[in-house]
Amino acid sequence: MKTRIHVIAPLVLAALAAAGSAQAQVGQAGRLLASNCFQCHGTNGKGGFDAINGKSVGEIYTKLKEFQAGKEGNGIMAKHALGYTDAQMVALDKWLSTQR
Repeated sequence: MKTRIHVIAPLVLAALAAAGSAQAQVGQAGRLLASNCFQCHGTNGKGGFDAINGKSVGEIYTKLKEFQAGKEGNGIMAKHALGYTDAQMVALDKWLSTQR
């Protein structure tokens, strides 16, 4: 029984570390992407023309997709949204949802 624990415990710890690292990478990517938003939306999305921090997960992503599709006009946000991939929008959405 002790041998099993000695074999399984390191595997479990490695899996947890990898998961934490992946989450940290998404967080860092989202934070970096959000740095493009500060001029209009304030630091970390807190203020400016329209606060975008603390929205529910998926809300920012959905809005960016609407901008990409032209459903929200042809303004500056439509231009910004066209520059993001889906993965970048997901990372941005997840990170901004954690900002309070």
